[in-house]
Amino acid sequence: MSVKSLAASVAAVLFALFAFAGPARAAVEVNGADASQLESIKGIGPALSGKILAERKQGNFKDWSDLETRVVGVGEKNAAGFSRAGLTVSGKAKDGAPAGADTGASTKTASKKPASEGSSTSLAKK
Repeated sequence: MSVKSLAASVAAVLFALFAFAGPARAAVEVNGADASQLESIKGIGPALSGKILAERKQGNFKDWSDLETRVVGVGEKNAAGFSRAGLTVSGKAKDGAPAGADTGASTKTASKKPASEGSSTSLAKK
């Protein structure tokens, strides 16, 4: 294999990797971001970014729980979404997940009915 064909092969592989990688999302640190950076996170608009910035004037957010407690409109559910979209607090994603990595895992849990409600095994035989 010649150097020229090896270089062409490497270029083709690199092109394929970048073509299918998808857009990269940069992390946005809540303690250093301005309004436009916060608003680049899906679900954060001007009103919420204003609340975050106003509360941050009182001091940086220590962790996700601190952000959720201090900012009206940021609860556990949407904080998880902000984290998946790339928001970090003190450099960390919520629950230690990589920032911006939406794993597709659902946070919902299935509810189970007690055996006495509708289960065929709980019906008495006559």
